[in-house]
Amino acid sequence: MKDTGFFAEFKKFITRGNVLDMAVGVIIGASFNAIVTSLVNDIVSPVIGIITGGIDFASMVITLAAATETTAAVTINIGAFINTIIQFLLTALTLFVIVKSFNKMSEARKKKEEEAKAAAPAAPPAKPADIVLLEEIRDLLKK
Repeated sequence: MKDTGFFAEFKKFITRGNVLDMAVGVIIGASFNAIVTSLVNDIVSPVIGIITGGIDFASMVITLAAATETTAAVTINIGAFINTIIQFLLTALTLFVIVKSFNKMSEARKKKEEEAKAAAPAAPPAKPADIVLLEEIRDLLKK
């Protein structure tokens, strides 16, 4: 099999680190989405239901046309939409906190490295080549 052409380029692309990192991120993101969905459906929605007087928040609908024997009801699923908004906001808030924490740790590490660099004694500047040569001549003359 030759190392040029479409499949060789595809193999090179798919084995780069960026693609693998992105794949891991997508998989973790999907798992994180399941956690947020459960949080909204199993914890937040019941609490909001209690606050609103026992209304099942997830099944709140606005009926546009009632069901008949041959057709299903036409509804606007306002509860599902609000659940999706809550999921988005919780996901965005969580990601904001994670990124903010990461940036704070990164800044602290960078500051610590800069302080260590500033505390380290600076090396004396290198002498010009003509001075070094003159010093060598002087040392040879002393002998």
